[in-house]
Amino acid sequence: MFDDPFDPAAHPLGCTCGAHGGTTRGLACEPAGTEAGAASIVDRAVTRAIFRTERRRRAFIGLVGKATAAAAVASVFPLAAARAAFAQAPRTIEKRDVKVGFIPITCATPIIMAHPMGFYAKHGLNVEVIRTAGWAVIRDRAINREYDAAHMLSPMPLAITLGAGSNPIPWTMPAVENINGQAITLANKHRERRDPKDWRGFRFAVPFDYSIHNYLIRYYVAEAGLDPDRDIQIRAVPPPEMVANLRADNIDGFLGPDPFNQRAVFDGVGFIHLLTRELWDGHPCCAFAVSREFITQNPGTYHALLRAIVEATAYSSNPANRREVAAAIAPQNYLNQPVTVVEQVLTGTFADGLGRVQRVPNRIDFDPFPWHSMAIWILTQMKRWGQIRGDIDYARIAEQVFLATDTAAAMRDLGLTPPATASRTHVIMGKTFDPADPEGYLNSFAIRRS
Repeated sequence: MFDDPFDPAAHPLGCTCGAHGGTTRGLACEPAGTEAGAASIVDRAVTRAIFRTERRRRAFIGLVGKATAAAAVASVFPLAAARAAFAQAPRTIEKRDVKVGFIPITCATPIIMAHPMGFYAKHGLNVEVIRTAGWAVIRDRAINREYDAAHMLSPMPLAITLGAGSNPIPWTMPAVENINGQAITLANKHRERRDPKDWRGFRFAVPFDYSIHNYLIRYYVAEAGLDPDRDIQIRAVPPPEMVANLRADNIDGFLGPDPFNQRAVFDGVGFIHLLTRELWDGHPCCAFAVSREFITQNPGTYHALLRAIVEATAYSSNPANRREVAAAIAPQNYLNQPVTVVEQVLTGTFADGLGRVQRVPNRIDFDPFPWHSMAIWILTQMKRWGQIRGDIDYARIAEQVFLATDTAAAMRDLGLTPPATASRTHVIMGKTFDPADPEGYLNSFAIRRS
């Protein structure tokens, strides 16, 4: 409890924040903006006040041991009360003018609608939401500090932290934006080729290499016996360009976000083969992401942003609000789509391009809680397909990047009820994933790169 976070000896596993001299890939300390970081600040302040000098503190701990030292301090100072008071104290918003980048897809609904519907302003922020062309641009602008926070795909903060596809930089995902909300869309010429076993030679688009879309299409075709690296082609295409590529016959289909699945139907160039909720109901897709550096330097701004996002997510999740939200995010400066297309996605009543009108209320939903078990599943797929290698501390990385504790605190602040735990089993294509045994799960696949 009383380890000094600026003491390298207190961090044998190291970290990636740069302050502690550690080198272990993918691990980082708790920033000041998190509950654990706040408790650490209080503990350090109390111990330094009691012992006056670092030499005395170290000497005392060396003499009696850490456990006895902790008990001794607790006996003379109400640490628990101090932590609680610190956590509940009003936070200063260090930076009111904030830039948040987003991709124009319905996955970003809470990030987008929080602007025109006043959720950012309610929490004391002046946020500029910036429409961005593609995921690599989002990543690069966020890393270069052109954006203070960003709409990212759920695997991206993990990849950035681990240095997959970029230099390793400690990144976090305080909130999931949407669950479900994706589909496999095929060109109309493939209406009679609905069995993935018949897709050898198909060319598919996904939004980004580090995306739930990439992992789900790979999983889906591999379960049908096709090797996704040998039997089909998978290429990264920015979501706004997917329909045009389908129309031009550059691709046979895509596993992508809405509204572009529905737009392909609307334009008469494709049909919805299946919704991804049929592969994994409740899967994460996009997220609200921010660097650890930003949290450390602007903890008040970070918490205000997180509360605004969580509140906007809860509002978007209510079916009674979906048409209002659709009207708010459809305009040119946001999604630039016909309102009817966005409504079909958000309400779940939609034409599928096969002559049917489907009614699937949870075609897309919005749930901010970043389950650690979801992060662990993503890490297994990153390793399965060779994006990361070697020994992976799955649970530690998940906890460091998916900030479930912060999200739970924000949910409670807003009168919402967070889950009691950050881990659970998930069922993907009928197969149960146990986050306690990621390597066993990974080794159960016949088709994999690692």
